[in-house]
Amino acid sequence: MMELKNRVAVVTGGASGIGAAMARAFAAEGMRIVLADIEEPTMEATAASIPGDVLTVRTDVTKLDDVHALAARAFEHFGGVHLVCNNAGVVAFGALETATHRDWEWVLNVNLWGVIHGIEAFVPRLIGQGQGGHIVNTASMSGLVPMQAMGIYVTSKYAVVGLSETLQRDLSVYGIGVSVLCPMIVNTQINASARNRPPELRNPGEEPFMPPQIDMVGDIIEADDVAQRVVAAVKANELYILTHKAQRDIIRRRFERLDRAAAKV
Repeated sequence: MMELKNRVAVVTGGASGIGAAMARAFAAEGMRIVLADIEEPTMEATAASIPGDVLTVRTDVTKLDDVHALAARAFEHFGGVHLVCNNAGVVAFGALETATHRDWEWVLNVNLWGVIHGIEAFVPRLIGQGQGGHIVNTASMSGLVPMQAMGIYVTSKYAVVGLSETLQRDLSVYGIGVSVLCPMIVNTQINASARNRPPELRNPGEEPFMPPQIDMVGDIIEADDVAQRVVAAVKANELYILTHKAQRDIIRRRFERLDRAAAKV
């Protein structure tokens, strides 16, 4: 998907963070933007800061009906969609042995089912449109290499990576590209995502808390820097979008471990 100008991009989780940065970056390429989020005031403020035609649609990505309604609004308003960024995400911290079913349900509903709902709602429409297009699914470095005390998040992001790798093979025949975004630490508010946790999925008696001190590798970069990598990857039809120089050695060590295991067969 080389030409972005005058095409339409849909970004979930678009009110802030990486989503808002991607919306700004694609708007700078001349794209028309659809922002989707559950934080309406923040989303409207972000939309007002983006030049051009921007449509905002309150969307809970955990609800398939909401995402179908998002797709219908986007196609009705702009007459088509060419780029879908399934970006909404949350994080829960803690060891897996202490995780509750509510923790699993909340994180997987957003991080995995949110992506699946985006695929269900938009892919048939993109195919029927017959104009190619591109899908960007936001995963994480935690979808390539696991981290202690983030097991539910890791599970969701590993699933998004595998889903995206398979989707890229399935959709190539239609001229639809797929990228999976796997950043390390980015300056966003994801660590405070519990602010949007549904009351019915909160643990009884649990107060919102700051994340534990986890020893993470790599620099903290800005969301706008990530967005520029996404734009370049979409233009080049790249499957994997990495963002930090530190990722290369970490990924290499993982596959060296796999290679050593394979050598024993």
